[in-house]
Amino acid sequence: MDSIESYLTISSSAEALLKEKSSKFFAYAFPVNSIEEIQSRIVEVKNDHHSARHWCYAYRLNPDGKEFRANDDGEPSHSAGDPILRQIDSRNLTNTLVIVVRYFGGIKLGVGGLIQAYGGAAAQALDQCRIIEKEIREELRIEFDYTDMNDVMRIMKKFGADMHEHEFLESCWIVSRIRRKEFKEFHKQLSLLHKVNLIPKNE
Repeated sequence: MDSIESYLTISSSAEALLKEKSSKFFAYAFPVNSIEEIQSRIVEVKNDHHSARHWCYAYRLNPDGKEFRANDDGEPSHSAGDPILRQIDSRNLTNTLVIVVRYFGGIKLGVGGLIQAYGGAAAQALDQCRIIEKEIREELRIEFDYTDMNDVMRIMKKFGADMHEHEFLESCWIVSRIRRKEFKEFHKQLSLLHKVNLIPKNE
């Protein structure tokens, strides 16, 4: 079982505008849960700013934060995506995407100026977001006889487990979601019941 029990992310999207030597940097921060959602957000922002010069972005994904990307989109290497990602990382966020759109104003900023502008725009957008902690939940399929219903429900209530899916016939099953930090003890107490079959989500 993974040891990570919770992670930080943003609760909703936000945007900001930074102006630097006639260039405009529009920054957008989004909470995301998948690569597909990230791609959809990028397309959405590009459509809204189709006449812009650059659409740079960075994201960190999954509770462990191991999946990430920083994209410079034609700007000098490491001058756009990396400073955006640093703003995400400085807040210990994951499942977070930040896109910064640049409209070139005719005056070159240099690599140092770009790093400051892209990072600054990303910071302004993220500063408007509420950071929340999300507890990681594990899924467990519980199969049992109808006669064990009361005991199963009692244990679920004790641990504050959610009932995600269920079927109550002669043979019953529930797909339950439980906080990762309590999964082991939850599993242990259910396993002591008569004729209960437990199937973790990843099996």
